Amino acid sequence: MRLLHFADAHIDMANYGRHDSESGLPFRVLDFLKSLDNIVDTAIDEKVDLVIFAGDAYKDRTPAPTFQREWGRRLMRLSAAKIPTILLIGNHDISPSIGRAHALQEFDTLQVPYLHVIAKPQLLKASELGIPAQVIGLPWISRSGLMASLEGRQTPSSEIYAQIEDQLTTLIKGYLDATDPKLPVILTAHASVQGATFGGERMVMLGTDLVLPGSLVKDTHLDYVALGHIHKPQNLNGPGPDPRDTTVYQHPPVIYPGSIERVDFGEAHDDKFFIVADVQPGHTDVEWRQLKQVRPFVETYIKLESTENVTGQLKAALPSARKIKDAIVKLTVDYPRDFEKLINEAEIREFAASAFEFHLVKRPQIENRVRLSEGQNIASLSPLELLDKYWQASHVNDAEAEVLQKLAEQVLSGQDASDD
Repeated sequence: MRLLHFADAHIDMANYGRHDSESGLPFRVLDFLKSLDNIVDTAIDEKVDLVIFAGDAYKDRTPAPTFQREWGRRLMRLSAAKIPTILLIGNHDISPSIGRAHALQEFDTLQVPYLHVIAKPQLLKASELGIPAQVIGLPWISRSGLMASLEGRQTPSSEIYAQIEDQLTTLIKGYLDATDPKLPVILTAHASVQGATFGGERMVMLGTDLVLPGSLVKDTHLDYVALGHIHKPQNLNGPGPDPRDTTVYQHPPVIYPGSIERVDFGEAHDDKFFIVADVQPGHTDVEWRQLKQVRPFVETYIKLESTENVTGQLKAALPSARKIKDAIVKLTVDYPRDFEKLINEAEIREFAASAFEFHLVKRPQIENRVRLSEGQNIASLSPLELLDKYWQASHVNDAEAEVLQKLAEQVLSGQDASDD
């Protein structure tokens, strides 16, 4: 049984760049749609048996109709090709309010052929999918959903997550007991799994969100685990996409394919993938398919310590024109405040004109600290007095500091009233 797995499409992430005059869409949206087209084309051209989208179609649960149209066009191609497609609801697709529609509701409401929306935990059997496979679906579980499942009991957060983990373990084991061992069993979940890595090597640990235990997703009764939510591509039970990864393969593969385009600079160094896998009971072969036309993000940093040719130093800190062409580029500069007048921002922007978008982040250092009067200490100052010292230390002009101080006074007095 051949499946295609992708996740975290976020097709309306238009936080950089301009609009295309022909389509009217932001160029960044076109980037995401280009990757989505690549995925849909592969599914149709290679006649896969099943497509699993593991959640987060948009950036939030209220997408603009134009973006819904573009997403719908791609899904209708899969429906027309008669490819069973799982649409799992992610945290960006769901409303925190119980009872409100999620972002993919229309495909469920209209009962589009071959499209299966999973908005609550369930087991889809071979008879429902029309293919020799079984899929256990675990959509994002919101905090309000967690609380509702415990019927409003006053329970500490740590205990809530422990109880929900126990419930999910029992639920999934019940689903596994109901499966046919002669057919492959696939689990798809939009969630964090303990031990997974975010961008920047940050590990997923127990915290404010529900985190699935590794033992739950590595159950050997499963033949493939299709995850979404974390944007860094990885296999939690064997080798990932990096050819240098010598991790020993174990069954089942537990895979985050990652987002289909770079969302921000936290993903600047991540390649983007989707998965094509041949799945059978007890053995699965995984192919990491790299998305080739992903827009590059380039991030550089410099700390200025010399006044000699400051603008030239900044230009030299940028990569070659070939590397920044059509890329989203950020140059962060730390410098003494009195270097400000030596930075020719217009010249730097002209130098980086071939970039798709260029961000110059200036971080002047404050060297002259405001001193407290003799006999005064921090503990003796009120919040407003401390804030006034901060405006002075930040060299905020007097007129602006006065406005900010009045606004702060209103906020603090409102807080006091609320406390009363």
